[in-house]
Amino acid sequence: MDAFRFCRSSDLAVDVDVILATLTLTGVNAELSPLVRMTAPAAFAQRPLQEWPERQHLFTSWILLLGVLPVDRHAFYLHSVTPGRGFVETSSSTLNALWQHERTIIPLAAGCRVTDVVEYRCRLPLLGYLLNPVYKLVFWHRHRYLRSRYGGHGHAR
Repeated sequence: MDAFRFCRSSDLAVDVDVILATLTLTGVNAELSPLVRMTAPAAFAQRPLQEWPERQHLFTSWILLLGVLPVDRHAFYLHSVTPGRGFVETSSSTLNALWQHERTIIPLAAGCRVTDVVEYRCRLPLLGYLLNPVYKLVFWHRHRYLRSRYGGHGHAR
């Protein structure tokens, strides 16, 4: 099966700590809205991602198109957290045998750079080709949200 990979990066006019504070599922849903929303148990919704246990199944989340229509079921697994820098999530879902999302946040002279690298492998061979533009759109939207909220610019990669 084909694996797909893409990257999206933005330089933001805000301190690293401000972005780190948004790493909650509520913060993630703000970035995803209105395209998609992820469900989570109450214990995880506001809990900073950097406090989540690593290397274990945490919960199962519905991925809701436009916040209401279930389109995937995601088994959430946080592979690693690097304090002050980001995380690597390595999960699976009904659609994807592998979903790996790495977010890094590095300080810059006038703010920080947020980079998301996504790699996924669909369970159905041709589905990955259909989902690739959808997933890219979702991360383009996330970075557009970040830039509109904090100021900054994106990078072509």
